[in-house]
Amino acid sequence: MIENPLAKKLRNHKIVLASGSPRRKKFMETLGVDFEVRLPHVDEVYPSQLKAAEISDYLSALKASGLRSSLKSNEILITSDTVVWHKDTSLAKAVDAKAARDMLQKLSGDWHEVITSVCFTTIHDQLIVHSITKVKFRALTATEIDYYIANYHPFDKAGAYGIQEWLGAVAIEEIRGSYNNVVGLPSHLVYKTLMNMVP
Repeated sequence: MIENPLAKKLRNHKIVLASGSPRRKKFMETLGVDFEVRLPHVDEVYPSQLKAAEISDYLSALKASGLRSSLKSNEILITSDTVVWHKDTSLAKAVDAKAARDMLQKLSGDWHEVITSVCFTTIHDQLIVHSITKVKFRALTATEIDYYIANYHPFDKAGAYGIQEWLGAVAIEEIRGSYNNVVGLPSHLVYKTLMNMVP
């Protein structure tokens, strides 16, 4: 039987995923590696002058800051953050239905970027990578937006939508870049980075 190449590389290492996202956990399971979840406790606040990938890079490293001191020598901590960037503005998680409606109205009929940064931290090193995917929404009606919000409650997602849900199926006209990145984790980059990190 041929062993999973990444699992073989990580045989003497332990992956720690600092995320409660079921989507990110599923991606790690799909990669075929064992991991433990440890949740970070940080206020996700960033300097106002940061833009686009600078925001997600900063926040992914910030999430690692509170957990790094507890890492063991064989552990690799993975933290991540996703930003939806539209017209020079970051669209974060919606606090309520009104905020979600405002975000989706802005994205309607236009392109935006979904940027996910992943920070890999050990007791010795830290490396941050990110992936950018361009997404085009067709023009949405008010009824479509209200239906989606009422039935899917997308308040835990940047930009107030999940590409894997109903809105993704009916609204997205074009994607340039990684689909998995929009779901929440650029799994191809995680795989490549881990393969290169371990001798």
